[in-house]
Amino acid sequence: MALDSLPPGPPLTDAGRAQAAALAEQLAGEPVAAVYASRAVRAQETAAPVAAAHGLEVEVVDGVQEIFCGDLEGRHDREAFEVFIATVKQWAEGDLDVPLPGGESGRQVLDRYLAAVDGIAAKHRDGDTVVLVSHGGSLRMGALALARNVGPALAEAGLLPNTGRVVLERADNGWHCTSWTGVDVVGTDQGD
Repeated sequence: MALDSLPPGPPLTDAGRAQAAALAEQLAGEPVAAVYASRAVRAQETAAPVAAAHGLEVEVVDGVQEIFCGDLEGRHDREAFEVFIATVKQWAEGDLDVPLPGGESGRQVLDRYLAAVDGIAAKHRDGDTVVLVSHGGSLRMGALALARNVGPALAEAGLLPNTGRVVLERADNGWHCTSWTGVDVVGTDQGD
């Protein structure tokens, strides 16, 4: 596995297509109002079966792509992953101005990701179920910034599996995470 952040990127493998089909089955009973995906081919291919199951088209949205790895792009060595993980951990703990070598800072990731989510949310009513197929690193950072009940420990708790679901609900007082890769998230707002 290599650090691969540049769109359009590679297509899904056979295993990835099977995971996408399974995700569509998992979401078949949900009242999905819209399906969004990043510019990455694999994200769009993951979203396609979900959209098709609901008679929808995949809407491609800018800003929700993976964290730009810069000088680490394409590397698959231990050192590259250690630098990536250590940097993202710094971001999760609040030091958003640290960049990956030749890549994005946490602040840059959040600025684009949160703007994209705000744009999507503005198109929908509260209570609408919207599917956004994004990428593990940027999704963890976005959930940490959005959900009042997600803290660094949850956001840092390992890689999200392919088609792993993070479920956020919007309420009057902000966003709340109800499920993290199939595990119910309980708890109150951070700092309460």
